[in-house]
Amino acid sequence: MTSPKNTAPPYPDTTEAFDAAERAMWKGRTEAYAGSFARLCAHPVEALLDAAGVGTGTRVLDVGTGTGTAAAAAQARGARVSAVDADAGMVAAARARGLDARTGVLPELPYLDAEFDAVVGNFVLNHVGRPRTALAELHRLLRPGGRIALTTWSARRGAGQDLLGRACAAGGAVAPAYMPRLDPAEDWARTADGLAELLGGAGFIAAEAAELAWDHRSGVEEWWSGAAGGVATVGLVVTSQEPETVVRIRREYERLSAEFVAGDGRLALPHLALLGSGRRP
Repeated sequence: MTSPKNTAPPYPDTTEAFDAAERAMWKGRTEAYAGSFARLCAHPVEALLDAAGVGTGTRVLDVGTGTGTAAAAAQARGARVSAVDADAGMVAAARARGLDARTGVLPELPYLDAEFDAVVGNFVLNHVGRPRTALAELHRLLRPGGRIALTTWSARRGAGQDLLGRACAAGGAVAPAYMPRLDPAEDWARTADGLAELLGGAGFIAAEAAELAWDHRSGVEEWWSGAAGGVATVGLVVTSQEPETVVRIRREYERLSAEFVAGDGRLALPHLALLGSGRRP
């Protein structure tokens, strides 16, 4: 094993450190994300919009829009869409799709009180250091009776979600000295009940959540490209290794990925996530 090349600067506050690491982790990753994990995260979008009641004329905010997948789908439904993301590169990609996107970082977003009929966030809650404070901000942005819908990764994982992590372990990767870790005081139970409780605690009524399961279809090279491009936590691990370790990880990835090859030669990677929704009183 070799030691990781990169370390993050120390932060006295755990939440500050988490948020700083998340921002650094996504900076400059727009193209790598768009070519890999963006397709994975697109799977729940239609269910997300349904849960938020998004349709013709709905004033909707897509929080953590990334490259604008959920925002574009809402716009295709005839909604009046605004989109926001913490990363300027993601915002530029969303704008290139003709979306009204701007830069903003939870828990303080540049919108007026009660400005929206619906707020959606597709895999954004797991990237904020103060999830309850973030939900309070989203509550502020909704009109009375407005709906919120969020997806996030769950504690229960599909076998496909662990493929890259297994390859890292088998290849002898050592995690960087600092990885984004949520303050235990800010954490919550990553289950359907836990997400519903989190929403209810933020003041949303009729809060509910359910588990989503699907097989993500991807080419071997496409799925590897996200990690090799530094996307998400596994990408941070891969890109922090010495070159010889990356070679070993890649070799192990090719070996382990054979477990998931479908009849068309592509990977069928089982994934699990949570979809929660609620309404502002």
